[in-house]
Amino acid sequence: MHISDFDFHLPDRLIAQHPPEQRGTSRLLAALPDRGFEDKTFADLPDFVAAGDVLVFNNTKVMKARLFGQKASGGRIEALIERVLDNHTALAHVRASKSPKAGKELVFEGGIRAVMEEREGELFRLRFYVESTIYEILEQHGKLPLPPYIERAADDSDDARYQTVYAKHQGAVAAPTAGLHFTDGLLSTLKNKGIHTTEVTLHVGAGTFQPVRVENIAEHKMHSEWFDVPQHTVDLIKEAKQSGNKIWAVGTTSMRALESAARATGRLKAGTGDTDIFITPGYRFNVCDRLITNFHLPKSTLLMLVSAFSGTEHIHALYRHAVEHEYRFFSYGDAMILGRAE
Repeated sequence: MHISDFDFHLPDRLIAQHPPEQRGTSRLLAALPDRGFEDKTFADLPDFVAAGDVLVFNNTKVMKARLFGQKASGGRIEALIERVLDNHTALAHVRASKSPKAGKELVFEGGIRAVMEEREGELFRLRFYVESTIYEILEQHGKLPLPPYIERAADDSDDARYQTVYAKHQGAVAAPTAGLHFTDGLLSTLKNKGIHTTEVTLHVGAGTFQPVRVENIAEHKMHSEWFDVPQHTVDLIKEAKQSGNKIWAVGTTSMRALESAARATGRLKAGTGDTDIFITPGYRFNVCDRLITNFHLPKSTLLMLVSAFSGTEHIHALYRHAVEHEYRFFSYGDAMILGRAE
């Protein structure tokens, strides 16, 4: 398969730069098997989910992961914390006129001092020399890292809107965006209908925005992210499957966590660790029957994932429909629901 197989024309005007005025009012393109394309609103989601079905949410929480400062030599520097290793050590992407060498001191806004200890691939291992934990530093001095296709700086409203209402565990540098559409009211509606909800954790990394730079996608090296699938989620999914109900992944990150936990044997098992799972057409899905997701970038690994799930031709037709009907794209955009190709 070639990268050009996953390209499509997207007018810039369809890339959402802001969330809808009210959470949960986005449009919803339903594309389930044997039903054709249905133009709905996200509030219509419960009409497509049956009592006894299970929705799996990613409860990661976005960190204010961007820090600005300078090197001891005076040059400006920006760090994007990719992964917190302990209270005072983190892996980060660093942007500067010249990359800092091991042992160099960095000073961030607020007088936060750190030393670059070593390179780990494309990332820099930073040790912070302050009493506060890294999470406390980020909360006080960090800036929210909006995706690169949002052409504005984050403001105070983004602190709430670029976060799901059920976010719990800090560690992500990007939101699990399918979850941004859910409100407390919608979650109550689902519960009252007899629909089950459960959670996994996958800390979304900045690699989710990295373009595929090889023509043959089999040569692409996937970024690694930390995930956790708890036993109670496994038990609930197993019970629902035995009853003939469907499992819904809320977002590609939930899908990747579940498939990673089933990767070794084909059967879902509780577990935690790092995953670099790369799902492309031809992949055999083990867990989910339905997927709720936003619209993805051309030539992206996420477009490859949804093509694997629902079929490449089906996804091409769906995206043509979305462009023609002017759906809003990407993180703050509209949503779709997909069924697994049989």
